[in-house]
Amino acid sequence: MRFRYCVNMGRRRIHDETTADALLDAAEAILEAEGLEALTVRRVADEVGTTTRAVYSSLGSKDALLTGLGMRAFDLLGTRVAALPRSDDPAADLVAAGTSGFREWALAHPALFQIAFQQQTSVPRDVWMRFGPSAERALETLYELIRRVQADRGLGDRTVQEATWQFHCLCEGLAAVDLRGGMSSSSADSRSIWADALGSLVAGWRVTPVGRPVDPRARMQP
Repeated sequence: MRFRYCVNMGRRRIHDETTADALLDAAEAILEAEGLEALTVRRVADEVGTTTRAVYSSLGSKDALLTGLGMRAFDLLGTRVAALPRSDDPAADLVAAGTSGFREWALAHPALFQIAFQQQTSVPRDVWMRFGPSAERALETLYELIRRVQADRGLGDRTVQEATWQFHCLCEGLAAVDLRGGMSSSSADSRSIWADALGSLVAGWRVTPVGRPVDPRARMQP
C-alpha cells in the first residue's frame, strides 16, 4: 500500500516545517499500515516523493523520526484534552477527558498511541526518553483535571498522582482493547463502555479508601 505525499520541493529549502510535517504524516501512515519494522528513512522519503537527504535535513535519522512521532503523539493528546470545555462538575469533566479526549485521540491516531504507550520494548530507550517534555505537558493537563476533583473532595484519601495513574492506566487499557477490536463494532457502544468504566472509577474514589496491604500477622491473631 502506498501513501504518496506530494511535496513540490523546487528550489525551496528542503528543511522547513512544512516538509517536516509531511514526513511525519508519511511516517505515521507507514506505522499504522505496516508497523515499526517498515519505518525507514528511505521509505518515508519515497512516500513523500523526496530524497533521504531531505529527511535527514528536516528531521534526522530514524531515531529522530520516532522522536518526532512521540512528541506529536503527546502534543496532540494534550491539546485535545485541554481544548475540551469545562463545566461545574469536575468528575464529569474528567470522564470526558477520557472518552472525548484520550479515546478519540487514540482511535484517530492508532500508530501514535502505539509509539507513545505500547512500544517501549521496540523503540530505543534513549529515543523514548526524548518524548519526556511533551509527555509532561500532556500529563499536566490531566493533573489539572484531577486536582479539580480533589478540591471537590472526590479522591477519598488518594493523592493526585495516585489518582492520575489509576485513570491513565484504565484509559490506556481501554484504548488497547478498543483498537484491537475487542469492543463492539459500534462506535456508540465503545464510548459507552469507556464512560461506564471511567465513571465507575471516579465515583469509587469518593467512597472507597485506598487499599492498603494487610499485615499478615493480623490474620494470625484470634
